[in-house]
Amino acid sequence: MKPRILLVGYGRIGRRHAEHITTYASLKGIVETDLIKLKEAKKVYGDNVQYFTSLGEISISNFDVAAICTPNGNHFESAKICIESGLHVLVEKPITLKVKEAIQLLSTAEKLNKRVFAVKQNRFNPPVEYVKNLLHDGALGKVYSFQLNCFWNRNEDYYLNSDWKGTMNNDGGVLYTQFSHFVDLLIWLLGDMKVEAAYISRENSGRKIEIEDSGIAIYKSEENSFRGTLNYTINSFRKNMEGSLTIFGERGTVKIGGQYLNELEYFEVEGYDTPSLAKGNSANNYGSYTGSMSNHDKVYENLVDVLVNDASIKTSGIEAVKSVTLIQETYEKGGYWN
Repeated sequence: MKPRILLVGYGRIGRRHAEHITTYASLKGIVETDLIKLKEAKKVYGDNVQYFTSLGEISISNFDVAAICTPNGNHFESAKICIESGLHVLVEKPITLKVKEAIQLLSTAEKLNKRVFAVKQNRFNPPVEYVKNLLHDGALGKVYSFQLNCFWNRNEDYYLNSDWKGTMNNDGGVLYTQFSHFVDLLIWLLGDMKVEAAYISRENSGRKIEIEDSGIAIYKSEENSFRGTLNYTINSFRKNMEGSLTIFGERGTVKIGGQYLNELEYFEVEGYDTPSLAKGNSANNYGSYTGSMSNHDKVYENLVDVLVNDASIKTSGIEAVKSVTLIQETYEKGGYWN
């Protein structure tokens, strides 16, 4: 039987989730505090779905999984309520804004024998999967260093049209909202990192936001001692420019690039020809701006496989804690004003 899913939050990303839920699982309920958005949902999904304005209205026995698509600062409380009520949860990035909250969610889920799935859809990008296998096979040899670049555009309208984006309590920062996927891929491909130095800043005074818009960090591999840099900004003029990870090894250099880590831009590896890779899905398009790759279909395929066939989780809550940890430590090292 398909898992019965309760969608918590029907904003832009929530609508994306709803589409995939109806394809791979069973959308049985939608929670949305904004009555206009809730009315929009009713027009799309009709009487086959139950509609609520708060989690307190719900009979949890009608559902198996809650998909948490609320603003960042609400992830912890919503997921906690759903887990304690007996549901598995799938949480959009970032799983929480604080490490202690993420750990508490996992601890509660373990006690109640519930699963915590995290949305890490960029792992399914064809060049990312390919390089992951290369590293697993040791094709690059010893890794010397890396460079992670995140150069996107988020204009003033992006923040003016939202009551939570750009706020400290509900957004949390650019590394959480825009670039947590990139931080996740860094750890997933190259292992756990620690922060050696960081500088966080707000350079564009034209945006009325509480968070930063730029940052630089130096990371060191906890296991193998190589170092690399993170350089990020949302000040790219007019549009997203680049999301890239370059890895320098003793037997090869590779660069996963494009705007969303969706292209193999440079490949020079001893004993390997440049591969011909599948194009992959397109980026999430939100009209005035674009986001990360639209691979949520693969997230839901795995969720159903886990719950129905007892498969392994490909994007677990435990791994989500690692990216939140590195982001929080980067902000603390950089003197972030939270």
